[in-house]
Amino acid sequence: MTQARAPRADAVRNRTKILSAAREQITAHGPEVGMDQIAAAAGVAVGTLYRHFPTKTDLVAAVVTEFVTRVADDAEGACARVDSGARALEEIAGFLARTVALTATNQAAKAAAQALGADPAASAEEDRAGAALAALICSGQAAGDIHPDVTVSDIYLLFSAAPTDQPHTARARWLTLVLPGLTTRARPSPP
Repeated sequence: MTQARAPRADAVRNRTKILSAAREQITAHGPEVGMDQIAAAAGVAVGTLYRHFPTKTDLVAAVVTEFVTRVADDAEGACARVDSGARALEEIAGFLARTVALTATNQAAKAAAQALGADPAASAEEDRAGAALAALICSGQAAGDIHPDVTVSDIYLLFSAAPTDQPHTARARWLTLVLPGLTTRARPSPP
């Protein structure tokens, strides 16, 4: 039985640089940005880019999958902090803020994925994120901090209405306004 070799360190670095450059270039120039432009921004040869991602659709799908993986990792990290004694409501609030900020920087890549018909292979990552969110919600409900009727679908609904195209101050205000809808506590009065 032959074991698969781990990717070389330079291949991993190149892939990371390509994904980062693709996200930045798509955000700056839209889905029509050329692969050669992405390769130049990543500091790699076009052939290197194509070895990792044979088509632009593959590249955009990988960018979106990376985004979903980061969201899932964040949600699981929030669960681990709750397991260590953190309040679920605070972790949900932090998760919402971080995910909306991350979405703001990945919005163009998601639009490009739709435009190109990219089908990110992220269902396992989406399942991880959903399971972690469900655990966070249950912990918050058990602590009496989150309304008993709040579901994972509600969190996704909030994300769909988040002002990801707005500056940080608007996104922070959005969070201040939506959190009371999740909690059992009254909205604090402004100082």
